[in-house]
Amino acid sequence: MTQAETLLSRMQALAREEECGGGPPLPTLTEEHLRTLSWETGQGLRDLQIFALRHGITPARYLRNYRQLSLGDQERLLLSRAGLAGLGGLGGHLLESLVRMGVGRIMVADGDRFDETNLNRQLLSERETVGMAKAEVAKRRSTEINPAVGVQATSRTLDRQGFLTFFRDVDVLFDGLGGVAVKKLLLECAGSMGVPLVTAAVAGWSCIVTTIMPGESGPPDLFGKGTGAEECLGCLAPAVSVAAAVQCSEGVRILCGNEPTLAGKMLAVDLSCGAFEVLEL
Repeated sequence: MTQAETLLSRMQALAREEECGGGPPLPTLTEEHLRTLSWETGQGLRDLQIFALRHGITPARYLRNYRQLSLGDQERLLLSRAGLAGLGGLGGHLLESLVRMGVGRIMVADGDRFDETNLNRQLLSERETVGMAKAEVAKRRSTEINPAVGVQATSRTLDRQGFLTFFRDVDVLFDGLGGVAVKKLLLECAGSMGVPLVTAAVAGWSCIVTTIMPGESGPPDLFGKGTGAEECLGCLAPAVSVAAAVQCSEGVRILCGNEPTLAGKMLAVDLSCGAFEVLEL
């Protein structure tokens, strides 16, 4: 038997049948089994997850993704590379979702440290992490949640060349930044690199989200001018969570080879009155 055949035989022997969504049971490998195989073969967890999916075996951690995502979709996520600029409110929630979804490689950048004003809405912010570098905390948490995902983090504050260099190989770019000027800079860099940008902004109970595809220009007044509405309206956890969830959904669609729902459109949400509206751009 070849090495691949031996590995597949071992996986099939370890796999157990699990039900998902009322359909027929699926061969499933637990995290413990994958760790055992990693120790036996010297292969990384991500490579083993990909191999299993290619042969119709589902890692248990992705079982509840099935039906909404095919095994091929899950494999594409594990093979993909995403970029995330900013690890505050939007970025922390985004990273959590991307890691749990199984996006294989994630490049994250934030030059800031946590302080007490972040505790009201930033998922990565805890009493114990106040004063710590956001990038350092993000990498540690990601490894704890899904060690198969490779997270490369930088605590440098990136300028134009920094964005172009650090995110040069990504398949999609997520904007978790605060501040109007740097958001516009990231949009320009995404256009230069030819990658989709999934961007959002939050102020008070409201948020907006849009996806800007390569070659398309973003709406010029999307973020307004000056310091941004967040400075006077604040930034509340529910609006942050909604915006980040939509951003993640858009990015996952792109990484799975589907059209994003908000390309050429913008979702505007006002949770203070329960208003959700999609605007043509």
